[in-house]
Amino acid sequence: MKKSMLSIKQSYLVCAVGIVVLFGILMGVCETGAVSLYVKGVIMTCCIAVIMTTSLNLTIGVLGQLTLGCCGFEAIGAYSAALVSKLLVANGVVMNDTVRFLLVTVVGGLVACVFGVLIGIPALRLHGDYLAIITLGFGEIIRVIIQNLKVAGGEGLDKGQQGQALIGIDRLANLYVVFWITVVTVVLLFMFARSRYGRAVKAIRDDEIAASASGINVTYMKVLVFAISAFFAGIAGGIFAQYIGALTPSMAGWLQSINYVIMVVFGGMGSLTGSIVSAIGLTILPELLRAFSDYRMLVYSVVLVLIMIFRPQGIFGNWEFSLPKAINRIFYPKGKSSGTGQAGKGETADSKEAKHE
Repeated sequence: MKKSMLSIKQSYLVCAVGIVVLFGILMGVCETGAVSLYVKGVIMTCCIAVIMTTSLNLTIGVLGQLTLGCCGFEAIGAYSAALVSKLLVANGVVMNDTVRFLLVTVVGGLVACVFGVLIGIPALRLHGDYLAIITLGFGEIIRVIIQNLKVAGGEGLDKGQQGQALIGIDRLANLYVVFWITVVTVVLLFMFARSRYGRAVKAIRDDEIAASASGINVTYMKVLVFAISAFFAGIAGGIFAQYIGALTPSMAGWLQSINYVIMVVFGGMGSLTGSIVSAIGLTILPELLRAFSDYRMLVYSVVLVLIMIFRPQGIFGNWEFSLPKAINRIFYPKGKSSGTGQAGKGETADSKEAKHE
């Protein structure tokens, strides 16, 4: 077996260094004024899209269940975070802005997670198109309920007005904090997908009957994945609310959910790195085409059609990009290994991954 230049600990260190370098570049371009406020907004939107797309890929790609109600959970998280933030201010609770931002964002995620469990238990008894339809209906129900809640309109709470947008939300979202929330989200989702729970979920995706016969609690695993996906969708909603400063019930509409499903399919179902690339790419592309405002949606649509024709499995398919693997291939290519180097020093990143596979 080919020995890897990097051990497990070294691989983790390389990934950590890569993330820190990326954060350093982000700080560099922001603090030096190299990018405008508009570009910072696009980066923030990309982070929100990455969280939404990777969490949705857990359900669509890893579990293999098509859902069209992810923006319903995002809306629940957004409104919950916004109203809790307003409640803290109304009660005179003094708190650091970053701490309040993190607190209410997590609350939004937890509320969305609870709804994910409540919806997932009956909904996940269905499969395929039936599950897509019921989750689509769920998103529309959420939109209508929010639209008719007095506390979720106008200034909110006791000053709320039914049927109006929720305004006056404190814009506490900080790009640097959101970057690290995105990193933590992707890392946790990747760890789950590679864990024994993730392998059990993939077994359910490949053959549910065989997985059940093997002793896997299919219902529990399905609801668990659905709840995790809903939690991170709620986190994305909480960030969105405190970045935009105003919310409308239309954010729970099916059209927004379809956009995130497109991102998942575009990047490759089952590939979290593919979801990251597609979320960033499909968020930036319409902005790059703003100069061609009359044709930009046409070009956007043509790009999607071409990808589906020539790469129906998505850009990445089910392949995951790995920085340690890339470094190994560059500095320790196949054929140069003679069984020396790291031999006898324990498991390496590649050997451990081979065991997982």
